Amino acid sequence: MPALEDLFGALKFDHLAAQCDALLEQAAKKDLGYRELLTEALACEWRGRKQKGTEVRLAQARLPWLKTLEQFDFAFQPSIDRKVVRELSTMSFVGRAENVVLLGPPGVGKTHLAIALAVKAAEEGHRILFMTLEQLMTKLNRARKENRLDRQLQQLTYPKVLVLDEIGYLPLSRDEASLFFRLVARRYERASIILTSNKSFVDWGEIFSDPVLATAILDRLLHHSTTINIKGESYRLKKKRKAGLLNPPKEPLPAEAG
Repeated sequence: MPALEDLFGALKFDHLAAQCDALLEQAAKKDLGYRELLTEALACEWRGRKQKGTEVRLAQARLPWLKTLEQFDFAFQPSIDRKVVRELSTMSFVGRAENVVLLGPPGVGKTHLAIALAVKAAEEGHRILFMTLEQLMTKLNRARKENRLDRQLQQLTYPKVLVLDEIGYLPLSRDEASLFFRLVARRYERASIILTSNKSFVDWGEIFSDPVLATAILDRLLHHSTTINIKGESYRLKKKRKAGLLNPPKEPLPAEAG
């Protein structure tokens, strides 16, 4: 009969091996039966593997920082429907290969929400990738110059959730807009995009230097999607105002009688 440690190694039960003594001690205190003990042991290994998998996926995601939905200050941004965010947090939109579009001025929490949803997706076992629009275009332009654009576009279809941040801060040339369209078309109805933008949809013709191309991008991006339009003050300006570095917002002038 192989030793217990050898069985752990052969079955690759690394997490259970590390927790075995503590688990047996707890089982004795709780007077667990054989079936309950086996359930506890397998659950221990499953939790460890799930946590390790999440850590690996987050390490590969290139997130600029880690944010969670629990950390988001919904009270500061009352324009956001919490029910919509709660539904998105179930990750059902990922299973349906639908998109999420977060619109609003700088500093209102678009990137926080995008990252938090991506973290949730990683916890659910999905591969994720975060890129700013500038990083994306640098990657695609380089791939085109090196005659490997098709391979690069294919690689960008593998993540189940692709977060594209800061759409609209820098205008794209028509060639770059065409590259962006090819990426959206590749992922259309295959995998999800979470996109943040400081521009309303009516301004996307200006962003992509071609109203017709912008319409084609929006057609595929919004066909199966949820859009959240965040209206409110910047978190960063709020903190500076609280510290006395900025004047409080001016009250609107009363309407004149007459």
